[in-house]
Order: sequence, then C-alpha cells, then structure tokens
Amino acid sequence: MASIFSSTLLFNIFLMLSLLHLSSAARKIADSDQQQLQFQYHKGPLLTGKFSINLIWYGQFKPSQRAIVSDFITSFSAAAAKPSVATWWKTTDKYYRLIKSSTPTFTLGTQILDENCSLGKSITEKQIVQLASKGAQNGAVVNVVLTSADVAVEGFCSSRCGTHGSTVGARKSAYVWVGNSETQCPGQCAWPFHQPMYGPQSPPLVAPNNDVGLDGMVINLASLLAGTATNPFGNGFFQGPKEAPLEAASACPGIYGKGAYPGFPGTLLVDPTSGASYNANGINGRKYLLPALFDPATSACSTLV
Repeated sequence: MASIFSSTLLFNIFLMLSLLHLSSAARKIADSDQQQLQFQYHKGPLLTGKFSINLIWYGQFKPSQRAIVSDFITSFSAAAAKPSVATWWKTTDKYYRLIKSSTPTFTLGTQILDENCSLGKSITEKQIVQLASKGAQNGAVVNVVLTSADVAVEGFCSSRCGTHGSTVGARKSAYVWVGNSETQCPGQCAWPFHQPMYGPQSPPLVAPNNDVGLDGMVINLASLLAGTATNPFGNGFFQGPKEAPLEAASACPGIYGKGAYPGFPGTLLVDPTSGASYNANGINGRKYLLPALFDPATSACSTLV
C-alpha cells in the first residue's frame, strides 16, 4: 500500500494552524506560529539527481490545458524572466544543504492519455496508485496523475486537493495526484482564482493562463512536488504527525506574496494586458502563481515577490 500524504489545502492543516476556513486556504503564519514550526529531518532519503516528470492525464483535457502543465514542468530547469519557476524551485536548496546534498533536476518525461477513464469516473486512493503505475517505475521518475473536472476521487474537495506518496517494491517511485476542481470545489482548491466558500470574501483574481481549474492545479502540483522532493517516502523533512505532515509548501497555506493574510494572498505581480495575477514566469511567456515555501533556515515562509 502506498503512503499518501496531504496537499496544500488540507483540512487538517487548517484545523491545526488556524480556525480559518478550508475553502480559501488563506492562511498567513504569524511570527509566533513560525517560531513554533521547526522542521525536523527524519533521516530518510530525499529525491536527488535527475528526474523525469511523467504526466498521466485521466479524463478529458484540451491540448491547451495540457500545455499549461507541461510548460510548467519544463520551466523547472529552463531560463525565464525573473522571478521564475526555476528561481522558486531553488528555494528547496535550503533543505538539501542541511544534509549536504543537492536539489533534484526535474524535466518533462512521457505524457500518457487516458481520455476514456479506464477505471471509471469515481476512483479510490488505491486506483490513483494504479494509474500512477502506468508511468515508468525505474526510480528516477515522478509519475503525476491529473484527473479531469468530471472525475470524482476519494477525499477530493472534502479533505484535499491532491496527494503525494510512493509505490512499494525493491525500487520505490514517487507519485503525485492532483484533481481539477473547477466544477467541484474551486473555492477550496483553486483559490485565489475563485471566491472562497467560507471565511473572508474578496473578489477572485484573474488566472494567469485564463483557466481557473488548471491554474489551481498548478498551485497544488507545485506544492506537492516540493513535498515530494523533500519528503518523498514519509521520512524526510516535515513537521507534525507522519499521517498529516506539514511540508515545504503546506506549512505556508494561502501565502503567495508579501503581506498575505486570511483572505488576501499577498502583493502579487499583475499582467498589464490581461490583468492576471502571478508571481513566477515560465517558458513560452507563461505566468504562474506558486505557493510560498517554508525556509528551514529562518523558520519563515519565503515568497518570490
């Protein structure tokens, strides 16, 4: 059985860190909270070296939607205007320095389409692992399962927007799952591009790729890839219980720019033409909104802008 961890908008995180709403994920860690957050290294391996990110598309996605995510993955190791996706990823270096190692290099691998939903449109956690196994299992990969807006996944929206874990066997492989929340729970998993269901209400921001569901998926995918790198097998860097750990990004829910507070994601960059909000540039002129990462050196959330 694969070990499955929580995503950035976990219900449990919000219960532990605040009494704020799950839906907005608008949580600014106060100075006193940050002092209490002391990440521990649990002596397990982190991801190091070169890794291919295989994308397994489950359900119907337009080519333009797939390009949003594939360009994001390619941006991890590609040059772009700053602040960039690659700059954001470099923040994880601080975890690796603590154990005298180096951050993994992510490149785009194979893309697999399962447009007819071979396992049906209501799937379980075990079936997510089954879908992840469609990708290579050689250890130097992270298989990412992306489910479409009309696919229901066990626990989706009620407690998580995605998960990450690892397969069992002689050579463990990491995997990630993220769902498209556009029609099911955009107020939970695509904030701040959709008005939250509960808590402080503010107008939604314009999504940088003009797709609320996919731009929300990028936020959650970024969070889970940071957790996958620094805590791939449940014994890396995290705070709190192993079953519901606070990881590099999930320790900073709702924080995307400086000055963030509940209901406000922080001060962001705004595209003068589209009016879209973002904090990172990618390849092909892409713009993305990426979560703050917890800095183990300062015990504070670090933002790109």
